[in-house]
Amino acid sequence: MGAAQLPCSLPKNEKLTTMAPTATETTIADQLQALVRLQAVDSKIDRIKKLRGDLPDEIRDMEDEKEGLETRIQKLEDEKKENDVAAKQAENDVTEAEGLIKKYEEQQLQVRNNREYDALTKEIEAQRQRIVDAQARMVELEAAGPVQELAVEEAKTRLAEIQEVLDSKQAELSEVLKDTKSEQSAYEKLRKDAEKSVDERYVRAYNRLRGRLRDGRAVVPLERGAAAGFAVPPQRQLEIRKKNRIIVCEHTGRIIVDGDLFDEVSTEVK
Repeated sequence: MGAAQLPCSLPKNEKLTTMAPTATETTIADQLQALVRLQAVDSKIDRIKKLRGDLPDEIRDMEDEKEGLETRIQKLEDEKKENDVAAKQAENDVTEAEGLIKKYEEQQLQVRNNREYDALTKEIEAQRQRIVDAQARMVELEAAGPVQELAVEEAKTRLAEIQEVLDSKQAELSEVLKDTKSEQSAYEKLRKDAEKSVDERYVRAYNRLRGRLRDGRAVVPLERGAAAGFAVPPQRQLEIRKKNRIIVCEHTGRIIVDGDLFDEVSTEVK
């Protein structure tokens, strides 16, 4: 079997039947024509979007990288400011500790017992350790400085490179959009009108198909006994040409229509 009726591609409990149309309904042939028109318009819109190529995705990726670099640069600069404050504090700690050591040593000369002398000795040792810790911190911060500066420089260089390419690609995309904007707007308006002519249940099935097919072709013509590369059995071909049933390919789920109908409606859209 090369094709099946459309109901097999619809949600559970949602069936397409070939009942006779009421006064307010269109015929299956009308619906097939409306579906072909909708597909033809969508194909035109797809072609316009294809002209943009990968530019939109490339621009989004570069904008994300740019944002990441800007965040990194800001973080590195904030860390540098924090390190400058920490280095200044370490210098102050050394100065303060040296002053306290001098003070405690002078007090040792005036103590009256060993207990007071030992207490001052402990304070002096504590301040000397404070100096050692502060000096080690100063050495650490001094060594980190050039590393941070290099990281910032590299990030800014990369940021400038990205900005240059980004500006170029944005200008290129803007030019493409400018050239195709009016054409796409016209087709978008035409699409809304075309969709109104299609029964809601068929629109849902059509849009689902469009969403999962890479080429976006939910409606395809029957040509030389095949549709979209798959052979269609003779009996199905007759049913398709009668235009009184919605037939879909059992392999791809695409809606298959008569080739002459497809060409006629597609030409009208052109």
